[in-house]
Amino acid sequence: MSSAAQILANQANAQKSCGPKSRIGKEVSSENHRIHGLSSTTYSRFFILENEREEEFYALKDNLIREHTPQTETEKLLVRRMVEHEWLRARAVRLQDLSCCVLNNGKIADPKEFALYLRYQSMHERGFYKALNELQKLRNEKRNEQIGFVSQTRAAEALNLKQQQFEMKKQQFELKKNRAAGVPQPENTRKETPQAESSPATFETAA
Repeated sequence: MSSAAQILANQANAQKSCGPKSRIGKEVSSENHRIHGLSSTTYSRFFILENEREEEFYALKDNLIREHTPQTETEKLLVRRMVEHEWLRARAVRLQDLSCCVLNNGKIADPKEFALYLRYQSMHERGFYKALNELQKLRNEKRNEQIGFVSQTRAAEALNLKQQQFEMKKQQFELKKNRAAGVPQPENTRKETPQAESSPATFETAA
């Protein structure tokens, strides 16, 4: 159990605790419990901070949708992940500049907080490229399936054509074989022989 002297010492030390002094630092710190939002993605509740411009977020979203033109729900989800990860990556960079400014002696004011935002920046960079890679992989699989289906269709058509050609050659061979053996040919395979022309009738004229 702490003694009375230790309790007083702890209270005195708490008064010396350094927190943000500037207006910007206090604004950033006030958002910390709502938290900087850097851990929010599609899997949790994503939100835009009050000091961020909502129209810039939707401009980013529209640009990425226009670039990648998602067609299915899965593709739309992946593009949305890309938008949110890029937005949060940029937020982490801004928070590094706002709350972790470099002092006159060249040292970072709060190395621990700076390292935290740097980790979030790296995390969202990886998240962005992971979603992009998944989108490209999904489209490559679809493309290969379509190519495979077209190839199978063409192969089936080529095989059918070869079978037809084989049957025709087989029929022609059988006909030649039967003719050589003197086998009567079916009516539709016999050659029509022209009939002999009858000589014109002669009439004797009476003398």
